[in-house]
Amino acid sequence: MNQSGVPSVQNSGKVAISHTSSRASMIFDIKALLKGKVLVANVLPVFAGFWLALYFTGSSFADNWGIFWLTMIGSTMIIAGALVINNWYDVDIDTVMDRTKHRPTVTGNFSLKMVLWTGIILTVLGFILMFFTRFEAVIYSFIGWFTYVVLYTMWSKRRYTLNTVIGSISGAVTPMIGWTAIDSGFHIVPIIMFLILFIFQMPHTFAVAMKKCEEYRAAKVAMLPVVHGFEMTKRQMVVYIACLLPLPFYLGSLGTTFVAIATIMNIGWLVVSIYGLFTKNDLKWAHVMFLYSVNYVTLLFLLMIVVTLPVFQ
Repeated sequence: MNQSGVPSVQNSGKVAISHTSSRASMIFDIKALLKGKVLVANVLPVFAGFWLALYFTGSSFADNWGIFWLTMIGSTMIIAGALVINNWYDVDIDTVMDRTKHRPTVTGNFSLKMVLWTGIILTVLGFILMFFTRFEAVIYSFIGWFTYVVLYTMWSKRRYTLNTVIGSISGAVTPMIGWTAIDSGFHIVPIIMFLILFIFQMPHTFAVAMKKCEEYRAAKVAMLPVVHGFEMTKRQMVVYIACLLPLPFYLGSLGTTFVAIATIMNIGWLVVSIYGLFTKNDLKWAHVMFLYSVNYVTLLFLLMIVVTLPVFQ
């Protein structure tokens, strides 16, 4: 403020920077609370399941526009609710681990009471929307939420190495949610989509656990590398990835191009995983495995959508 009482340009600039910084901090906290990347990674298979259900039932997207939005918004809110409750419950672990110590539940930017209520409200609103689709979609939504929040977060994560198996179920039901919003889930396509996601999550999570092994050890989380070491973890990763090899052939209805590309990606991942049995730089290899897994599942589910896009002549 200058002598005439008018704010100076310098002070105005500082205020603007402060507001911008505050806004950026709030956005960062919200993304961290919702685990933005994890949320998006779970919503994509919901869309893929919905899209493929339309394709295989010969249904029109235009005729199911309302169901589409109910499914996508409802499932996103349920998934977000589960992730927020996970943040609330795991605040003691997150305080210890470097990868999570900047979450707003740890920094205190959001109160734990507010976080819990946010998770509950998102969950309830999501289920209300899903009830306007099909009841089977509600069932799969509940299986995913209950498995992640109760069986994984609250029960198995701190006690058993099988927490990874249990947690993988919650992520694997996402295409079933999308599919069953349109049609019955008793179909080979959504079942194989479930299996692909379930199996993929095992080596993916093991790679993360290897990279952050010491952090998990400090937080006393019973991840496989912490309890049984890297060598057993690497052997299990090879086995799980090998189990992916036959799955694309059950999706022959998606076309030869899909089966061929998916098989090449599976073989490539298997080769990288076998290399890990002989490498001496486990952490570098685990990072490569992590990157491969993230790109693998994203490309695979995008490919499912691309090969079923309508051809306009």
